[in-house]
Amino acid sequence: MFRPSQALTPHLPPAAAARSRRSLAVPFALVFLAILIAALPGTGFAQAGVQITSTRVWPAQDYTRVTLESRTPIQHSLFGLENPERLVLDLENVDITAALNGLVEKIGANDPYVKSVRIGRFKPGTIRLVFDLKAKVKPQAFALAPVGDYGHRLVLDLYPLEPPDPLLAFLDRHQSQRTAGADVVPPERSAPGAQPPAVAEVTQARQPPVAPERPARAEPGKARPAPNRLIIVAIDAGHGGEDPGAVGRGGTYEKNVTFAIAKKLKARIDQEPNMRAVLIRDGDYYLPLQMRMQKARRVHADLFVSVHADAFIRPNARGSSVFALSEGGATSVAARWLAKRENEADLIGGVNLDVPDPYLKQTLLDLSQTATINDSLKVGKAVLAELGGINTLHKPRVEQAGFAVLKSPDIPSILVETAFISNPHEEKRLKDSAYQEKMAAAIVSGIKRYFAKNPPLARDRLAQNP
Repeated sequence: MFRPSQALTPHLPPAAAARSRRSLAVPFALVFLAILIAALPGTGFAQAGVQITSTRVWPAQDYTRVTLESRTPIQHSLFGLENPERLVLDLENVDITAALNGLVEKIGANDPYVKSVRIGRFKPGTIRLVFDLKAKVKPQAFALAPVGDYGHRLVLDLYPLEPPDPLLAFLDRHQSQRTAGADVVPPERSAPGAQPPAVAEVTQARQPPVAPERPARAEPGKARPAPNRLIIVAIDAGHGGEDPGAVGRGGTYEKNVTFAIAKKLKARIDQEPNMRAVLIRDGDYYLPLQMRMQKARRVHADLFVSVHADAFIRPNARGSSVFALSEGGATSVAARWLAKRENEADLIGGVNLDVPDPYLKQTLLDLSQTATINDSLKVGKAVLAELGGINTLHKPRVEQAGFAVLKSPDIPSILVETAFISNPHEEKRLKDSAYQEKMAAAIVSGIKRYFAKNPPLARDRLAQNP
């Protein structure tokens, strides 16, 4: 009977057949060993490395961020070189792809800290990125787990050795405006030869106060005297950079809408004779929530306004809202949902959790802060009334929830939801420059109404040197 094996196996003597089997076993063993070696990481064989799918660069005066995104985690090491200043980032078992090479063209001439980047294979299994720097920096490299639409991210943050001082920058701009005669702010009464009040405040502590004292409030029923001084409003455009915020059905990013409204809001406030505004985020980059609050405190802001255009689970949700901080629970299910969503922005924007936050103690100071919350509710009520003149109100009262960005113990703070970007009709309005102007004008009117009834007291003890 014919067997298939007979057609494939020649008839050999027993000894010859044994020698043939041994000779065949050697190549098979070598092939099997090669497969095992190729499976080991960093061997340099034809093993597929990690694929960089996207690179992004977010330059800003606060810091420059470089992001490498991939489908799997990236093993890396980081060190610096001097004369000239360089930063070296080694990536293990990473392929050079078009996305990675595209990083070179994304380093702009306006980057405050990075001059250029070079990419090449340092040794088998290692890709080296060399960043040529414009100045010494404090680098941080850390990994972020997948979240939202993002995969694995390796983030490189380049911080300046001396962080930019927002108060000095603000005063420089303010002094330039006065010198140019753009507008004249009535000076506070002071002794002959004394410095202007805003400049005098710069001589106070340059470090953020550990436990700032809020000026005493007037007794109930007694009017507070209105000091003739500059009122500073900190404007926080929500999201930015790695964090686009909510995305409308038409593809509109919340971070772009909030920044456009924030710039218009600043322009209108700066036109007021006794008010000036400071942008917390002055470009397309991400700032951690607590850093936003700290920047407002460093400029000694009298008011903090965070601008948003959020989304909700229902596309028919509509209207404007104003929020203040809550000592307890949220005032509605929607308020709780929105606060949770905003507080998770750091997960998307990307925060290095391995670095201790020097300001955490401050934000956990007296969070009962009843007086500050009461002031926040007052200004929120005034702003909400003005918003009702240009848009439907989502709720007829100021709502409260545990928004992390509002947890300043000494600055009245509100969060304005200009409209729901998840509503197609409101998304279209939010993209319209004329409507953005109306929104900014309404917010300014509410702020002016609040300060007309609740003028800020003189800054007698805003900060003290330790």
